[in-house]
Amino acid sequence: MRGASREGPPVRLFFIVWALAISLVASWAFAPAAPPPQMQILEVNCGKAFDSNEYIMVEGRSKQRQDAFRALQLPWGDRCAGEGRKEFIGGLGHYYYHRQNQTERYPETYGQLGADYIAKQWSTTDDRRIDRLTQDAYARGYLKPADFEAVAGKMVATVVKNERVTGKACAG
Repeated sequence: MRGASREGPPVRLFFIVWALAISLVASWAFAPAAPPPQMQILEVNCGKAFDSNEYIMVEGRSKQRQDAFRALQLPWGDRCAGEGRKEFIGGLGHYYYHRQNQTERYPETYGQLGADYIAKQWSTTDDRRIDRLTQDAYARGYLKPADFEAVAGKMVATVVKNERVTGKACAG
């Protein structure tokens, strides 16, 4: 009997530790997922759609539109290779990079006011014309979203998503 009483408590202790470990693993496995963290707008940005240096950004958007138009005015034959290709993709990429970046950042920084403001800023007649010319170049086969770096490519993909490629301008 003495031997049995010495073996009893360690078995019970092992069982208790095992049960706790299983319950801990089960609680991790079946616990509801934590909600994604909410972006917090800094108190200094609450109630604002943009910062005091917005005039610099407005001037920048004007320059980015000029770069896009310059790229879209290149001769069709120059858009497929060499320096002309670099200019074409570079000018459009510069424009679409800033447009996509600001479209994502203003809502993060200023909330709904920022989102509404920046959507309006990138919805001018010039922006709609750049989009139409980009869609035309895409349909003719002069560009594809993969030609651009990730941020610009994301916006280009959005702009051309409903277009069908009918030409093979730079295909070979």
